[in-house]
Amino acid sequence: MASIPCSPPHLSKFSLFKLSYPCFTKFSSSSFSSIRCANGDNGDEAKKKRLSDQSSWEAKDAEGKDYLYRLGKEADNMNIAVGQRAGIIDDLFAGNFLGKDSDIVFDYRQKATRSFEYLQGDYYIAPLFMDKVVCHIVKNYIAHLLNVKVPLILGIWGGKGQGKSFQTELIFQAMGIEPVIMSAGELESERAGEPGRLIRERYRTASQVVQNQGKMSCLMINDIDAGLGRFGNTQMTVNNQIVVGTLMNLSDNPTRVSIGQDWRESDVTNRIPIIVTGNDFSTIYAPLIRDGRMEKFYWQPNHEDIVNIVNRMYERDGISREEVTKLVDTFPNQALDFYGALRSRTYDRSILKWIDDIGGMESLGNKLLRRRKDEGLPVFTPPQQTLEALLESGYSLLEEQLLIMETKLSKEYMKNIDE
Repeated sequence: MASIPCSPPHLSKFSLFKLSYPCFTKFSSSSFSSIRCANGDNGDEAKKKRLSDQSSWEAKDAEGKDYLYRLGKEADNMNIAVGQRAGIIDDLFAGNFLGKDSDIVFDYRQKATRSFEYLQGDYYIAPLFMDKVVCHIVKNYIAHLLNVKVPLILGIWGGKGQGKSFQTELIFQAMGIEPVIMSAGELESERAGEPGRLIRERYRTASQVVQNQGKMSCLMINDIDAGLGRFGNTQMTVNNQIVVGTLMNLSDNPTRVSIGQDWRESDVTNRIPIIVTGNDFSTIYAPLIRDGRMEKFYWQPNHEDIVNIVNRMYERDGISREEVTKLVDTFPNQALDFYGALRSRTYDRSILKWIDDIGGMESLGNKLLRRRKDEGLPVFTPPQQTLEALLESGYSLLEEQLLIMETKLSKEYMKNIDE
């Protein structure tokens, strides 16, 4: 025990400790000498080993940071598959029930982009709408070849239910574009700065689709005025300001997008066109919608566009174009979603009959959710669409619209409400 460099008080404590725990006496003096050398008591024998005399990986900068530290700080890892191979990193989150090469959120993160397999059928796309969207997308992809200022953002605005988002998705499907789609609900968060960072991450994700998959992509934000617009006395939040600033910065620097890391000269992002939809852009911060940053497109389908779209909608139901024209003329000044609601309303009677066929509403739970595997459900027969049935549904919907506008129960409940 003489080889242990301790003062007498510590030695006495160690002796008492050794008497209380006899197994501790198995360590010899040579063991403590080895521990002392490993802790750096002998500087000649405990020199730090380097990978190589010419290695730059351990070279220190002026702040004492090595190359690996600077590399990790400068470049954010965009490869989401790193660290998900079982036996390499994070074995806790990879198992046989998930697959050897996936973690818990792998499938979710892989589906940042949108595909349109659900859009089955032959839909009509208004030529004016298609020309505007296609021209904006192509113009941004060849912006480096043009000697003009190309706005990064296309703002499609107009009345409610006019098919702005749906027509855009049809164009994406026709062009083979794999977009990243956001909604106004993602533009607010309990954490300051999170929505702005999310927009930049989604923008870079679309850039990775172009770079890694060789597909065209874009970033689309639906109903942006609902998330950024100012209505009455609504309050501007920090996240609203950061989102506006992020979109303005993307418009001014579309190839330099940071999500928190330091810049590198090689960190250049592909230019990705942005498409936003809304109902009233006058509620949005004016510098964001100026002509240099956003190209505006007011979409109000004319009578011919509405007839063509509705005719394609009812084509499989055997409704002729003349009947569609009469239907549109009977309910003028209605949005496109009104004519889609007509078709849905005609299904009500058939659905009620189908409920009676399976035993009534009391047995719905057992029949729909807890039935046996070999027990089938009655076949649902879609109703035969006729002009008379569509007109009947249309008058019913129109009556409900007028009733809402004329019967304002809020004034009845709050007598002091302003007119």
